[in-house]
Amino acid sequence: MSDLVGNLLVAQSGGPTCAINASLAGVILEAGKHESIEEIYGGLNGIYGILNEDLIDLNDEKQRTIDGLKYTPAAALGTCRYKIDFNKNPEKAAQDMDRLFQVFEAHNIRYFFYAGGNDSQDTSHKIHHEAIKRGYDLRVIGIPKTIDNDLPMTDHCPGYGSVVKYNATTVMEVALDVGSMATDDGACCIIEVMGRSAGWIAAGTILAKRHPNDAPHIILLPELPFDEGKFLAKVKEVVSSLKYCIVVVGEGLKNAAGEEIGADKNRLDAFGHPVLSGAAERLAELIQGKLNTKTRTVKLGYAQRAAAHFASATDIAEAVACGETAVRAAVEGKSGYMVKIVRQQDKPYKWTTDVQDLPDVANKENLIPRDWIDEQAMLPNEKFIAYAQPLVEGEVKMPVEGGLPKFVVLSKNAIEKKLPARS
Repeated sequence: MSDLVGNLLVAQSGGPTCAINASLAGVILEAGKHESIEEIYGGLNGIYGILNEDLIDLNDEKQRTIDGLKYTPAAALGTCRYKIDFNKNPEKAAQDMDRLFQVFEAHNIRYFFYAGGNDSQDTSHKIHHEAIKRGYDLRVIGIPKTIDNDLPMTDHCPGYGSVVKYNATTVMEVALDVGSMATDDGACCIIEVMGRSAGWIAAGTILAKRHPNDAPHIILLPELPFDEGKFLAKVKEVVSSLKYCIVVVGEGLKNAAGEEIGADKNRLDAFGHPVLSGAAERLAELIQGKLNTKTRTVKLGYAQRAAAHFASATDIAEAVACGETAVRAAVEGKSGYMVKIVRQQDKPYKWTTDVQDLPDVANKENLIPRDWIDEQAMLPNEKFIAYAQPLVEGEVKMPVEGGLPKFVVLSKNAIEKKLPARS
């Protein structure tokens, strides 16, 4: 296939992770090796910024800044939760596509990479097909990213290993703290982690449990309906035995009717989902009201996805490789794919990367298999542990300045705009 010569545009979308910038670094480093790629641009704040023609020149960034992206959390380019939705608003979606391709043409964008989760892969898929429809030579590759780890067709997602490493460590630390204060009155601590529909993050904290009595004692997953009676009985049993109980709950935990117990239906996010903010509090109210057991809650929130100081070295290496693979695939002529991680074996852990058709991925969710969870539906089993354990291995050597991590910030030299302002 003849070379497609032109400029590259990369953008980030959705909730950040401490590995998403490592994929960005992989894109930039690999792109510099190919003569067919002339300029390397970044889109600020994902599709939303590209629609506003907010592009920066990544060629201007210093090498040490690019290397530092591997150890810097959040999204260096900025993200968005903007959806091009032909179902709900076809007229606006058509206008967005027109504008998007005007930007592509104005800046001779021939390679487009979008790092994100389910909705972002859907956006990549739509852009790929729109390019075909318009006869515009463009190669589109999605780069997987989500701590939720719910993208199908990839063994796991960049960002997941690091969030599990941090969360499991936090569970161990909190358990030592709570256990050291335990008295005959008993105590319970509920740790809430992210995960709307999939419980991969919550399940990952099982790695903290090295001995039968270690925390977490209960892990509640969104995949399985919450059984109040069984839950309270288990909390009572653990507190009676150990004087304390550590519970980990995924924020999207649902009752038997399929309703999220922590959902605030009066507040919706950009995609129309109820804001999740209260699963741990609801459980605490239950325990204190029904068992009269002192209960505290810990909500890890943004900390869990930004904890670059204790990232998994395996995770960061895989994230870089995903960025590199995306560029190589596009240069080879591929478009309409997402990069995926392929597990070759568990012990010793071996992996590689490949690509998967975007329709197999977009707007689909990968949930934890039921046979990876024990019969009581309270803890993941040895199958899950074998899956998750390799993903947290290795520590990143974080650059330090003045005793604290030294993160990088892009200079963000703007590309001159060539189009009228977006209406």
